[in-house]
Amino acid sequence: MEVSMYDKLLLLPLFQGLGKEDFTAILEKVKLHFQKYAKGSCIVRQNDICNNLIFILQGWISSDSADNEHHYVLKERFEAPCVIEPYSLFGMQPQYTASYYALNDINAVIVNKSYILSELSKYEIFQLNYFNLLSNRAQTVYRKLWNAHIGNTYEKIVNFLQLRCTNPAGEKELLIRMEDLASLIDDTRINVSKVLNELKDLNLIQLSRKEIHIPALEKLADYIKEK
Repeated sequence: MEVSMYDKLLLLPLFQGLGKEDFTAILEKVKLHFQKYAKGSCIVRQNDICNNLIFILQGWISSDSADNEHHYVLKERFEAPCVIEPYSLFGMQPQYTASYYALNDINAVIVNKSYILSELSKYEIFQLNYFNLLSNRAQTVYRKLWNAHIGNTYEKIVNFLQLRCTNPAGEKELLIRMEDLASLIDDTRINVSKVLNELKDLNLIQLSRKEIHIPALEKLADYIKEK
C-alpha cells in the first residue's frame, strides 16, 4: 500500500491516535476493500442496510436525504477524508439515512462490519474514537432539538436546516415547496416567503422553483445570530 494511502487512512477520525505498529497489525488482519467510484456514480442508497464502514480517501461526495412524508430533499457536500454514516452501522435500524454520490472520481476503503466486531474493536483507541463519534453526534442532535421551533421565522428556518444537516457548515440545497416548509416550521407561508426573499437579497441564499440553495450555512447562521 502506498504511503500516501496509508497517511490518508490515519487521518480518518476512527483511526486517529493509533500508532503505526498497531495500524500495520490491523492491516494484516482486517480485509480492506479498495474501491474507486466514477464521477456521478452512487455509492450507497438511502434505506440500504449498512453492513460496512466506507472511508472516502479522496474527492468530494454528496448526500441526498429524502423525506417522502414531508415532501423535501436535503443535499449536502463532503470532502475527503471522511466516513459515511458510522452511526448507522448498529442499532434497531442499521440503514443509511441518505443516498451518497461521487461528485468527482473518488477513492474509498470499505471495511465489513464483521471485521469491526472481530478485529478493530480489540483496539482501545479505535473503541474510544468510535464511542466519541457516536456520543458527539447524539449530544449535538439533542441540543438541536431544543431549538427546533423556537424563535422568529429567520431562526426557525436556520434551525430546520441545522437540525437535519450532518455538517453545520458548507453548501446545502433544500428541495421543498414553500408551503411545506412553512408547515414544518409551524409558520405562515407569507412569513416564510418574505424571509427567504430578504435572505436572497442579501446573497445568503439563492431561490428557484421548489429549491433553496445555501452557499454557506455557517454564514447564514451567523447572520441570523447577529440579527
